[in-house]
This record gives sequence, C-alpha cells and structure tokens, in this order.
Amino acid sequence: MLFIVISCSASDPGRLAAFSDPAAIWGNGKERFIEEAYRSGFRTRIIGGRIMNIRIPFAQNNERDVISDIKWDFIGGGKGNPDTLWPVIDRLLNSDDFARYVETLSGGNEQVIIFDIPNKTWRSSRDLFDLAHMKAGSYRGLPHRPYFLVTGKGITEADVYNYLYCVGHIGMDCSGFVWYVLSYAAQRGGVDLGSSIGPSMGIPRGADPAWYAGTAFFNSQNSNIVAVEDTISNLRPADIILFRDETGAMSHSVIIQSVNMTQGVIRYVQNTSVAPLHERGVHESFIYFNPANPNVSLRDPSLRWTQRREAPFPGEMAVPFADDGERYRASRGLGGGRVVRIRQMSLLTF
Repeated sequence: MLFIVISCSASDPGRLAAFSDPAAIWGNGKERFIEEAYRSGFRTRIIGGRIMNIRIPFAQNNERDVISDIKWDFIGGGKGNPDTLWPVIDRLLNSDDFARYVETLSGGNEQVIIFDIPNKTWRSSRDLFDLAHMKAGSYRGLPHRPYFLVTGKGITEADVYNYLYCVGHIGMDCSGFVWYVLSYAAQRGGVDLGSSIGPSMGIPRGADPAWYAGTAFFNSQNSNIVAVEDTISNLRPADIILFRDETGAMSHSVIIQSVNMTQGVIRYVQNTSVAPLHERGVHESFIYFNPANPNVSLRDPSLRWTQRREAPFPGEMAVPFADDGERYRASRGLGGGRVVRIRQMSLLTF
C-alpha cells in the first residue's frame, strides 16, 4: 500500500481543497462526477474523541422484518439520497440518546449491544451468558433484533453504522444508490435523467424516479437499457453490473466508476451491508485484470475481485458467495451476472 504524506498548514485550505478535488485525479468526465456522487455518501466527524468517516448505511424495506410482528420502513424507503439523509443523520448523531450510546460503549466494560429495530431502541447486556454465547459463536440475535459484541473501549465506525441503521432507520438500497450516482453524473452533464427516461418507465407526474429505477428496471427490456457484452474492453464508466442471488433472481446492482486499461483495474462503487464490517454501506470495490488481455469476460476466473461478502452482523448466518466475483460467476447456469448501460449516459459529453 502506498502512503502519501501531505505537508500543509491549516491556514492553507486552498492546497487541501486542490488535493481533495476529484478533478485532480479523474479530470472532468464521468469518472469525476461518479466520484463526487460516491464521496457524498461520506462525512467526517469527531465522535467519542475519534475522527471517523461516517458512511450512509445500506437499508432496504422488508429485508429484516420476516419474523417480526411489527413492520417498519426505512426513511425514504431506501430510495433517499445524501441531500435528504445527511440532515437526519446529523440530528441522530447530535441526540441525547446517541450520546448515551457513545458513553455506554466507552465505559471500559465488555458487553453485548442488543438492538430492537422495529421499536428503534437499543440496550446493553453484560450478562455472562450473553457474552459467552457471542464469544463461542452461538449467535442469539434475530433478524429484527441483532446482537453486537463490543469491547467497551470506545465507539467505532461499525458501532455508528449499527446505530444509524437499527435505531435511525437510515440508509439507501443498492439500486437507490446507483440511481443517485447516475442522476448526479447526468445532471453534471446537463441532463435530467428522470425527466429524460421517466415516460418510458411509466413514472406518474411528480413521482420520484428513484422508486421506479430498481434492479428490476436495470434488468428490464426497457428501450433505455442497453445490454453490454461483459468483456473488459467494452466496459465504460457509468455501466451497471448486475448480480443474481442464489435463486437466480437479479438482486443487486453496482456502478463502474473507472476502467484503467493501463494498470488493469476496474473500480466500481456500491452500497450493501453484505461486506466486511468496515465496508458496510457505501464503499468502493475493485477488479484486477491483465492489461495485456482486456478481451476477457468478467466471468473469466483469471480476474481478481477483491470485494469480500460477509454477514451484516457477525454471528449471523453466512451469506452465499465468498466474494463478488464468485457471485457474478456462480449463477451462470441461471443466466449469470450481466452488464447494462443507460442509453442517455452513453450520449453525454463533458
């Protein structure tokens, strides 16, 4: 890993701004605007004396209420966007309840935090049996009542994620995030994507297109969806990679941010909870390929997909497929993963 040390005083914000400007790396094309949209999923805050990069969680209606008598919806139904969600997140992180949560996790005592998602509450247990079960891998949580073992040595970014998701009912689902990124990049190119393709999607006047641009839409025969042969040489920024679940249904979408044909790296961004703890929510992922052989399919086993897949809460049932590459290839008998492109995105010039 390469570490770059930047020497810059606090009185020189211009240099800091220039260093953080996506245009410095990505220029003024789709890569830059996708990166800007991606970065809007993060905020830096000091919590419990620690500097943290807080990310918007993944959240999808009905994903965890399978055995609960109480149904609930996430704010915006998973189809919100950073502009609407960050003010809510800020209020949550400034609340008295969150302050108690931080204090509890910083008291020096190992404990189990038990969330009650339908009722938007949490409690701490120092019961020896709860601790022993968690340490032994005998998970006692339920989908709507997850358990999380903490050290008591201070709050972590994972703890903040858990609070925002379980207590705040905050997050975006995968296609909500992809639609937001596409819409943002298109707007920077002078196109209102919702208005442009809304009529063909059957969107009622005044309705939010994000509610209609789900994974089913990206996988549809809509005239605005262009199927892309998934050889690396055909891929472009803003292309959408679709993944099937173990039943063969198309259930997850991500968006390609850049394709580096010289270094052999595809970078894509996504929002999912099925990832290592430090990546749950909005995060970046990579595919490495041999630059000398760009005419291979994303299904080719020579490609290295770095994105691991793990249960949202440690101890929960393992998820299918160890990584994104395995998932893209594994359902081949059922149709496999695929790549699509929004027609209007290929027409944009920056």
